[in-house]
Amino acid sequence: MGPSPGGGPVVVCADLDRTLIYSQSALALTGPDADAPRLLCVEVYQGKPLSFVTERAAAGLEALAAGCVLVPATTRTPEQYARVHLPGKAPEYAICANGGHLLVDGVDDPGWAATVRERLASGADLAAVREHLERVLDGRFDARLRIAADLFCYAVLDRAAVPAGWVEDLTGWCAERGWTVSMQGRKLYCLPVMLTKAAAAAEVARRAGAGAMVAAGDSILDIPMLEIADQAIRPAHGELAELGWTSPTTSVTAGRGVAAGEEIVTWLVERAVLGQPVNPDKES
Repeated sequence: MGPSPGGGPVVVCADLDRTLIYSQSALALTGPDADAPRLLCVEVYQGKPLSFVTERAAAGLEALAAGCVLVPATTRTPEQYARVHLPGKAPEYAICANGGHLLVDGVDDPGWAATVRERLASGADLAAVREHLERVLDGRFDARLRIAADLFCYAVLDRAAVPAGWVEDLTGWCAERGWTVSMQGRKLYCLPVMLTKAAAAAEVARRAGAGAMVAAGDSILDIPMLEIADQAIRPAHGELAELGWTSPTTSVTAGRGVAAGEEIVTWLVERAVLGQPVNPDKES
C-alpha cells in the first residue's frame, strides 16, 4: 500500500473523462503519426471504441489499482461508468453522478444515495432547473438535454454556436438557486452546489481509514475534491485551464490531451505507490 503520513492507505480520487481517459476528439495528438503513443481502448459504446489511455498510463493504472485505494470520481451515471474498464484490479469504490452515487464493489450503496437526496431536499427543484434550461435552449445550439440519475441536468450542444455571455447568464441564474454550471467540451452541466465528488471522496477516505488523499480533475466540478486532497493535479487543458484556476496544493501538467493523462497517472503513482511523500505543501 502507498505511503502516507497518517499510517493508513493513500486514497486516490481521480476524475475520468479528460483526466484519466480520453475520447478520440480529446486525444490532442499533434506530432507525427509515427511518434504517437500506443493507445489502449478502455471504453466501447454502441460497438465502437470510445475512450483511450496510453500504454504507459495503462501500466500506471494497474500499479495504482494494486498499490492504493484508487477511486474513479465522475459525473457519469452508474450506467455510463459501467462501460469503462480501467486496467488492473477493479476499484473497490467508485463515485458516480458527481457524488450522488457511491459504488462499493460495483454495487450502488443505497444508504449513501439516500443521504445525498436528503441533503439536496432543501435545494432548487430539478424540474424547475430543467424547465429553465429548456426555455433558454429552445432548440438552439443543436442541444440535446438529458437528466442524469434524477439529480442534475446536462446538455450536449454545439459549443461554437453558444454566444458570448450566454453561459455566464445561465451561471448567474443557477447560482441564485443554489446550483452550479460547468462547461466541459460539448457538455453543459447544471448541478446542485451541494452535490459534490468531495463529499463522497471524504466518505471513502473515512471508510478506508485513509492516511492521505491525492486527487486529479479538470473541471469546476472537481474543485472541492482537489481542495480537500493533501495534494492534487490538473491537466493543462480543460475547464480549469481555461479559467486559470490553481491552488497552493495543486500541480499542473506540462502536456495536454492524452499525454497529460499519462503525466497525471505517473504523478499519482509516484505519490501513492512509489513512496514520494504526500504532504500539504505544493512542490515547485
